[in-house]
Amino acid sequence: MYAVIQTGGKQYRVANGDVITVEKLEGEAGSTLAISPVLMLDDGNETQVGTPIVEGAAVTAELVEQTRGKKIVVFKKKRRQGYQRTHGHRQDLTVLRIVDVTGKAKAPAKKAAKAAPKTAAPKTDDAPAEAAPAAEAKPAAKKPAAKKPAAKKAASSTAKKPAAKKPAAKKPAAKKPAADKE
Repeated sequence: MYAVIQTGGKQYRVANGDVITVEKLEGEAGSTLAISPVLMLDDGNETQVGTPIVEGAAVTAELVEQTRGKKIVVFKKKRRQGYQRTHGHRQDLTVLRIVDVTGKAKAPAKKAAKAAPKTAAPKTDDAPAEAAPAAEAKPAAKKPAAKKPAAKKAASSTAKKPAAKKPAAKKPAAKKPAADKE
């Protein structure tokens, strides 16, 4: 059984016994955390995808340690300006060991959702007949909109083209002053 969880703005695929490193979470080493937004759950037979979360699913994790990530260098430079700045950054991280992935079956909710449209379908037998002409009218309305740009192109092709511009006349070279004769 595995689950997809969200923490720290990122998503992780986890199963029982996995050790993952996530953005910093509050807590001491050895404490137990419940990670709440479970986005997907798979038990091997059935996959439940949340909309946006899976109701009743839970992931329990043990906090192994609080640590820091690898140092990254932030370097800024503006060439030919004599400007250089170097900064470093280490992200705070939490190491988790997944203890338990549990989920609640959602089959009754799905059956209830499917039953409701079946009972509503006989009541709306007349409605689909009325909706069908409206659906046909919508594409008809869209077709003239598509033809309008084609009509503009046709109109622009029949319009007179402006006369080609003549290049500007060259100006005569400036006269050089006469050298003094002595």
